[in-house]
Amino acid sequence: MAREKIRIKKIDNVTARQVTFSKRRRGIFKKAEELSVLCDAEVALIIFSATGKLFEFSSSRMRDILARYNLHASNLNKLNPPLALQPENSNLARLSKDIEDKTRQLRQLRGEDLQGLSLDDLQRLEKLVESGLGRVREKKGERVMGEISSLERRGAELEEENNNLRQRLMMLERGKTAAFREGETVAGVQEGMSLESAVTTNVSSSSSASPLDDDFSDTSLKLALPFSM
Repeated sequence: MAREKIRIKKIDNVTARQVTFSKRRRGIFKKAEELSVLCDAEVALIIFSATGKLFEFSSSRMRDILARYNLHASNLNKLNPPLALQPENSNLARLSKDIEDKTRQLRQLRGEDLQGLSLDDLQRLEKLVESGLGRVREKKGERVMGEISSLERRGAELEEENNNLRQRLMMLERGKTAAFREGETVAGVQEGMSLESAVTTNVSSSSSASPLDDDFSDTSLKLALPFSM
């Protein structure tokens, strides 16, 4: 009677799944060991269980086999790059060629690296240089005119500021002159008042002295003193 083929699918029962895992793990480790012995092959086998437990088998040191695998994978990637990187490498090569061409054209415009150019190439290069020189001169003229306009505007602003300062200075001078004249006027008024006060004082003194003279005359008459005319 033929043995019924087991359908490969996940075992729902946790206990049965764990038992099956243990049996098949031992079986695959045995097959790996037999393969390494019979065929003189380096075999490394790593298994993580559903619970995260690590099981491993290696025909020699696991570290050496993994280092050999990493080196082989790195060399394989260098020889056969992934398809996703091939367009990027193609674009990089195209960009590098464009940069090289533009750099050579720039040197030729500076008069360098002219070897190997034909007469037509030299004439074309001459036209490019003349055209570029014309644009440079045009731009230079625009910049010069712009600088001149800027200087003229600055000169007008400075002249206006100078006129404003001159007017302020004249106003200050007029103010000082007016203040000086007002001071002279006040001094003259004070001096006139002083003179008037002195005259008034003298007149008052003279008025007070006249009665004394009259009394002196009366006394002379009473004493029969000779009165000289």
